[in-house]
Amino acid sequence: MVGITQIHQALFVILAGQKKLRNLYVNSTDLTILAFEMYRMVRKFLFLLLLTAVWSCNNDDIPVDLIIHNADIYTVDPAMPKASGLAVSKGKIIFVGKSNEVLSMKNPDTKVIDARGHFVMPGFIEGHGHFSGLGFSLVNLNFLNSRSWEEITAMVAERVKTTSPEAWIEGRGWHQEKWDSLPVKSVQGYPVHNTLSDITPDNAVILFHASGHSLFANEKAMELAGVGKDTPDPPGGRIVRNKKGEAIGVFEERAMDIVRAAYEKYRAGLSDQAKEREWQTAIALAEAECIDNGITSFQDAGSTFEELDRYKKLAEKGELDIRLWAMARHSYEMMKDKIAQYKYVSPFFTCNAIKSEVDGALGAFGAWLLKPYSDKPGFTGQNTTDIYEVRKIAGLAIDNDMQLCVHAIGDRANKVVLDIYEGMAEMHPEKKDLRWRIEHAQHLAVEDIPRFAKAGIIASMQGVHCTSDAPFVVKRLGVERARTGAYAWRSLLKKGVHIANGTDTPVEDVDPIRNFYATVTRKREDSKVPFFPEQRMTRVEAIKSYTLDNAYAAKEEDVKGSLSVGKYADIVILSNNLLKCRESDILKTKVLFTIVNGRIVKHKPG
Repeated sequence: MVGITQIHQALFVILAGQKKLRNLYVNSTDLTILAFEMYRMVRKFLFLLLLTAVWSCNNDDIPVDLIIHNADIYTVDPAMPKASGLAVSKGKIIFVGKSNEVLSMKNPDTKVIDARGHFVMPGFIEGHGHFSGLGFSLVNLNFLNSRSWEEITAMVAERVKTTSPEAWIEGRGWHQEKWDSLPVKSVQGYPVHNTLSDITPDNAVILFHASGHSLFANEKAMELAGVGKDTPDPPGGRIVRNKKGEAIGVFEERAMDIVRAAYEKYRAGLSDQAKEREWQTAIALAEAECIDNGITSFQDAGSTFEELDRYKKLAEKGELDIRLWAMARHSYEMMKDKIAQYKYVSPFFTCNAIKSEVDGALGAFGAWLLKPYSDKPGFTGQNTTDIYEVRKIAGLAIDNDMQLCVHAIGDRANKVVLDIYEGMAEMHPEKKDLRWRIEHAQHLAVEDIPRFAKAGIIASMQGVHCTSDAPFVVKRLGVERARTGAYAWRSLLKKGVHIANGTDTPVEDVDPIRNFYATVTRKREDSKVPFFPEQRMTRVEAIKSYTLDNAYAAKEEDVKGSLSVGKYADIVILSNNLLKCRESDILKTKVLFTIVNGRIVKHKPG
């Protein structure tokens, strides 16, 4: 017999399709698109009718690959938010409903997971991270948990022991605002290079700030880069100097390119085989780290053409275990004649977006502000990419029907990007549903918050940045700016803005549970002190921001983001119900299963 659940699901698909078609009819100027959508909706409905008919006749004829039952399922689908069982066939969900109903679909070859009442939800979608950066952070030195400059120099000293002379040493994750104490010798809170240089006379060292918007270089690296007392600050960057005008080793924003050029020269001398082995290792580590944390899709916030080629090749060979959605990132000159050939859509790898930026990070005084920093009078941050350049990149996105994703952290940076987006929309009224994104949107002028919703702009934000940055946000912005515009999730949600959530890994730990905790509590894990808690999300909102809203932010809500019939079977099973467990138990939540495309890629024994 056909269950009432299947009938309801089929009816819901029809009604949803009719609504979509009505909207498309009203808004579309392309009858070809309308016809295609009608065909697609009808085909989908006929498939569901056929499926229910087969169910009623002979369950053995259905290739049910996986069944999950006895589960506490939260689907993130408003048509059926709760269920106890689901079934998967050929990588897609074919049934969501009651546990006893799904068990009747079992075939001899069906894998069955008894969830034992555990919490089942869509796989986490990392909404803004750096995939290869995550991998290399696991290969190179990682300072995310370091609490002093002395601890960092000790880690470098250990790495020197296993590194050949003349080879560069790379690390990432230091943040001077998060250390327990300042170094003995410091300038503006930054350490002076001497202690690091003394232990690394034969090796150049380059250590990236946690934000990725500044770096530390030792004497050897600065020597190879040709940095001297007379080296000028580049536009959009700063070389931090002592009172004598000497470089202390810290390079902010575009000044990083001076040292990077020397590092890339060194990298160019490595064999292709060595670089390929290193990259493959990093990608394998990044995948494993995501899978361990229940992440089934990853939105990569800026990849080179070389990396995009590599990801595409891995996808075509079936060697990706999670789904990647990537933003291409190059200058306008590099992209203008090539970006069209990098537009690519497939189940496991998609590139349909372009990344740019207009400012830096708050911690490194790079966020571009309307008013000066409270702790750096007269300084308003850095405009890192010329606005004319960003406008030209926006034109590329328009011409190639790609999403545009621009990094903006400070309130002035966000205002400028909003102006660009609104201007392009006015120039191209024929372009509908752009879903352009502002990456981070951390500090907003109050008057700019409604503009996101009005223009349909996605606020791609990172919950954990709020609590991680909390110790220095008020110091940088003052109480009033921090209270009204810093990580203003509630204010944005009230206006109907879609918020995409993520971690910005390797800037922060990729762990979605920690990020979820930060999003719903706005409390630091160590002190439990809340940061303007009136702006926190509800648990329902936070899960949606990490699943369906992230899918929406990539124009992929039709295939992922909820446990709905017809969508990819990307699923995570957790030890705690994130909607109901005690606040103190959120951080104790473990990933028991990670399932991608209906395949179990992680199973925690017991």
